[in-house]
Amino acid sequence: MELSFVLPVCNEQDSLRQLYDEIVEYTSHERYEMIFIDDGSVDGGFDVLSELAQQDSRVKVVRFRSNFGKAAALQTGFRYASGDIIISMDTDLQDNPAEIPNLLAKLDEGWDLVSGWKKKRRDPLGKRLPSKLFNGITSLVTGLKLHDFNCGFKAYRREVVEELDIYGELYRYIPALAHRRGFRVTEMAVEHRPRTHGRSKYGMERLLHGFFDLLTVQLLTRYNHSPLYLFGRLGLLSGGAGFLVSLYLSIMKYAYGMPLSNRPLLFLGMLLIMVGVQLFSIGLIGELVVNLGRRRRGRTEVSIRQFVGLNSLEPRRITGSAES
Repeated sequence: MELSFVLPVCNEQDSLRQLYDEIVEYTSHERYEMIFIDDGSVDGGFDVLSELAQQDSRVKVVRFRSNFGKAAALQTGFRYASGDIIISMDTDLQDNPAEIPNLLAKLDEGWDLVSGWKKKRRDPLGKRLPSKLFNGITSLVTGLKLHDFNCGFKAYRREVVEELDIYGELYRYIPALAHRRGFRVTEMAVEHRPRTHGRSKYGMERLLHGFFDLLTVQLLTRYNHSPLYLFGRLGLLSGGAGFLVSLYLSIMKYAYGMPLSNRPLLFLGMLLIMVGVQLFSIGLIGELVVNLGRRRRGRTEVSIRQFVGLNSLEPRRITGSAES
């Protein structure tokens, strides 16, 4: 298969046939498939998809027993996709399939992942402003400069999705996760059409979820191999602040005779030192867990782009220890 479309669906009955027709119209590849993942729809959308599958063998449908979320739908679609290139799209018709040739042309320039950028977004101001804030913070924290991380319209090379493991709401950070794995990521402005059917399934609570997910992404990508770097720094910061507070109180006690029994600052200093020790201990335990996992796997996980001059793609396993 040359091309696979991964299309999460949740209560989009009225838009499915039009989306199918537009994908067929703008896809010139001879071998392609459309994988619809019905994420617990209750509006009859599965019946529409079943009819499309009977009419066209390129249409495949995966139906969840309940609503498990967009990340689960994407991960399932990636698992069943057989194409060398995968395109993900939302099914509410706001993503315009006319952009498909442009995404593929951008991939041909040598990129591994092309993310859509809703440059002229057809959403209310209450959604656009939080989105700008979210994308600005994410760019600053992850070091990947994109205008729109959360656009569902993306094109991937197969090796990218094979290394992705998304859950919860980490689908928002797919470009950042791929970038941390060494893949070449870029974005392209795409048309964003007004919503004509259904309603948005995301509320203001997504901002809070997005903040926690950003912390998760940082932990998984920057500190997953060396958790002590994160918890050790936090521990040193907390413990150092507690030490300075305690040093100040000690000077006030012995130089000026100031009593400490009625100073809440004393308890703050003790608390900061205790928290610092605990954070540092968590970092050490994390290092032991990571080291144990490496020993069990017998290797360090890296992302390899290609091999040159090797007789075998399977590396030789080295046994023994440094002492021997």
